[in-house]
Amino acid sequence: MTKTNTPAPLAPETVRIVPLGGIGEIGRNMTVFESKGRLLIVDCGVLFPEENQPGVDLILPDFEYIADRLDDVVAIVLTHGHEDHIGAVPYLLRLRPDIPLVGSELTMALVENKLEEHRIKPYTLTVAEDEVEQLGPFECEFIAVNHSIPDALAVLIRTEAGNILHTGDFKLDQLPLDGRITDLRAFARAGDDGVDLFMVDSTNAEVPGFVTSESEIGPVIQDVFAQAKGQIVVASFASHIHRVQQVLDAADKFGRKVCFMGRTMVRNMGIAADLGYLQVPEGILVEQRDISSVPPEKIVYMSTGSQGEPRAVLSRIASGTHKEITVGPGDTVLFASSLIPGNENSVYRLINGLTKLGAKVVHQGIAKVHVSGHSAQGELLYCYNIVQPEYVMPIHGESRHLVANGAVAVKTGVPPENVLLCEDGSVIDMKDGVCQIVGEVPCGYVFVDGSSVGEIGEAELTDRRTLGQEGFIALFAVVDGQTREIIAGPHIQARGMAEDDTIFEEILPQVRAALEETAANESADTYQMQQAMRRVIGRWAARQLRRSPMIIPTVIEA
Repeated sequence: MTKTNTPAPLAPETVRIVPLGGIGEIGRNMTVFESKGRLLIVDCGVLFPEENQPGVDLILPDFEYIADRLDDVVAIVLTHGHEDHIGAVPYLLRLRPDIPLVGSELTMALVENKLEEHRIKPYTLTVAEDEVEQLGPFECEFIAVNHSIPDALAVLIRTEAGNILHTGDFKLDQLPLDGRITDLRAFARAGDDGVDLFMVDSTNAEVPGFVTSESEIGPVIQDVFAQAKGQIVVASFASHIHRVQQVLDAADKFGRKVCFMGRTMVRNMGIAADLGYLQVPEGILVEQRDISSVPPEKIVYMSTGSQGEPRAVLSRIASGTHKEITVGPGDTVLFASSLIPGNENSVYRLINGLTKLGAKVVHQGIAKVHVSGHSAQGELLYCYNIVQPEYVMPIHGESRHLVANGAVAVKTGVPPENVLLCEDGSVIDMKDGVCQIVGEVPCGYVFVDGSSVGEIGEAELTDRRTLGQEGFIALFAVVDGQTREIIAGPHIQARGMAEDDTIFEEILPQVRAALEETAANESADTYQMQQAMRRVIGRWAARQLRRSPMIIPTVIEA
């Protein structure tokens, strides 16, 4: 994954591909295609923050590369409705609200609802598998693929420089709940026509064999329900309609009511039911305001929070801060989802918290209550053999996933030099079906923190980590502007440290002496006085407390 320099201007009859997210990470998937001066975007998702990014709500792709070319964007094609593929759309449409959005019925319904919250009325084009749309110089054919959300699509992009097949997220479940399998016949037809660049989901490329069918999860969920005596809480992604369907079916079989918990869960399941993607047994749902009328042994809470998100329903239940729901002995909590890399500690803390409350916790580590939505090695082998691409670009995964995916491609006969292992910001040019990495563009993280977008960076995060890990020391003093004598202070206050403030009494005389010495120099300003105090307390804290706290000195001249 060697980085190169800034690419040259795009040559005639050449297509340029620039991934702005999803390469080397699980999330914020976004790729820009350029041909004849026009841009096509495939997916525009978010990345969820890790523990070392305190205070961050979301991480967006870096739009800087296209910021001054938004009028050249012909459309945003959305492969499916997961947040890591659609979550950043509102932030891009803030820059140009009339960019057309193209995707399947369910995907468009989910993104339109999301945009309504941002008060954006989008222009949308609903497409289905086997349809072809001309989007500027890009001819896009949409292909059905199976994933952990209904209505997912791959897209075959025909251009003057060659054909590109972008899988989106997919797997080869042969017994899907909705009967909609990945259309390998369409993949084969694309291969017969010639696929010059195959952009392939890498998330499960390290996993040997084949992913278990979603249909095998239903009986396991029913076994959990059969053994449950009290309340049942099921946590899953708010977009996993197939999993929710199996929970509804199990609840119906065992005579339980289901209450959707969490704003996103309620919204998404309402959309799915209205469009017919979720079959809701009559009379099974109960509103949150009416749950007190249902006996505990007859209720199932379908909630968000399976990744340990601190503000989600399940975390509030575990911490005892949820207003309506408490769990204890006799109750069952079912984690019907996988662990997203980076969330392990949060999820295990949540499991431990629920276990301490006395609940029986069932999760993927002890029962087959989840299957992945991404193709494993066996499925990838089938696809490479069917498509027979000239070049392969692994996408949607961390570095280890991309490398593993490339190795699978090589096994099927793709030359190693034709496997493009890229990074976010890599620039790939294709002409006459020949692909090469020609440079890179800046592509950093854009942090959403409350209402601010892109206003905090690594420096601010470093300060937050320091505050959380090392603590905070404030120094305050007042100096007479005429006599240069200390009128008040220095005073020391600390926060986020185990030590009592009295421990600073031993260093206080040295801080005062440093301040007096600096103040005696008539040319010294308040900044120099502050730095003198900072140096003394900083060296002492490192030596005595084995800490590197954030130190904020303040000197006022009176």
